[in-house]
This record gives sequence, structure tokens and C-alpha cells, in this order.
Amino acid sequence: MPILKPAVPCNRFVAVSVMALLASGCATSPSTRPTACEPVEYRIHDPAQSLNRGIFAFNRTVDDYAVAPVARGYRHLPEVFQSGVHNFIANFGEPKVFINDLLQGNGRRSLNTLGRFLINTTVGVVGLVDVTGKLGIERHKADFGQTFGVWNIADGPIVELPLFGSANLRDATGKVLSFAVDPFGDNSDTVQALSTLNTVGGIVDGRARQLPATDKLRQSPDYYEALRDTTAAKRAAFVEEGRSGTVGDGATECSAFNND
Repeated sequence: MPILKPAVPCNRFVAVSVMALLASGCATSPSTRPTACEPVEYRIHDPAQSLNRGIFAFNRTVDDYAVAPVARGYRHLPEVFQSGVHNFIANFGEPKVFINDLLQGNGRRSLNTLGRFLINTTVGVVGLVDVTGKLGIERHKADFGQTFGVWNIADGPIVELPLFGSANLRDATGKVLSFAVDPFGDNSDTVQALSTLNTVGGIVDGRARQLPATDKLRQSPDYYEALRDTTAAKRAAFVEEGRSGTVGDGATECSAFNND
């Protein structure tokens, strides 16, 4: 009787195949990336500033007494734990990044995102380990606000969103749309549980990563204005990154906040 060799698991085969494809031609080398720290032109239109400042005061109270203290405690946890949480959150969001890559008409970025998601979800244990990052296949970010900007939709007036902070109208609309779009569906209890973990973890991890920048901005004479203007500058750079089609962190590397 012939000896049968064990079959290669399907997930591993897919992951290895995508990894080879990305490594052969789609990973970004540092020499091909544009200069990300050059200032990007942006404008501030804040006609409802008095109302926005009122909402900002509420947001700051919630942040000072609830979100920021938890984030500061989180930063004292072991680095390996923080990295695992961050990688899981980033991987869970890759399907929405993929959708926006397609909407922006960028096949290279969409292939990069799809490959990262397949590899990190399988080999990286649901994204807890950023396997592709270790191989030099870099993560980039994309959202609906960026997509609208790439489509040349005007940014509109500043809107201070309760609990979500400062944004222009275009980005605020993108945030609402992002909540409405669920690439995973809602039929699985497991997916719902993972989605809840992603939401809670995303709030804490994201706030923890912003702490150094916001602590510095708090020293400004007008914290509201400093935070508003810094956010506008970051988002302008983020839209330019989308237009350039950069694979990797690109313009977001030199922003006051990372876009995680």
C-alpha cells in the first residue's frame, strides 16, 4: 500500500502563497516612500465654535476622569500584551481598510491589505502576532473619511462629536458610515464577541498611544484650538497619503497622532 503524505492545511497554503506574492513585488522599500514629514495645506472652518467648545468640555471631562486614567494604566502593562492587543485591533480593522483601498481605486494597497489579513489571521493567530510586519510587509491605514478626501469631497466645517472628538464634517460622516458597514456580518456570536473586544480594546489602546501627544497639547494656552488644529493637520496628511497610494504608514508617521 502506498504511503500517503499528509495534506498541507488549506489555510497554511493560502497564507504561504499570499506571502510569496507580496514578498516578491508588493512590499514597500524605504527608498520608494515619499517624504512624509512635509507640511500639507489644510484649512480650519469652525463656524459653530461656541457649540463645539461646549461639547469639547464634556468630552474632556469624560476623558480626564474615565478614558485617560484607564489608558495610563494600560501603558504599564507588559509590552508583549500591549502589542498583542494592538495587532489584534489593527487586523480586525483590515477588511474596512481593504474596502476603502478598493473605493480609492488602489489595487496595490488593496492587495497588500488582503495579504496581511489572510496571513495574520491564520499564521498570526487571529492577528495577535503581526507576522507580515516582521517580514517587511507594512501596514497602512484607510477609512471612509480618507476615501471621501481622495474623491475630492470638501472637508466642510469643524464638528466636535460627543465622545469622538474633533473632526471636519467629511470625516464625521465617514465615522458614521464606518459604524454602519460590517464586513463580518452579525450572525455569529463569536464574531460579535470579537467585535466587542475590538471596540473596547481599540478605545483603550488608541487613547494610550495618543497620550504623549495630548499631554503636550494640554500645555498650550488653548487646548481646544491646539487639538482641533493638530487633528486637522493629521487628517490632511492622511488624505494625501491616500492620494499617493503609499503602502506603509506613509504620511501618518509624522503626525502628532498615529492613526491606530
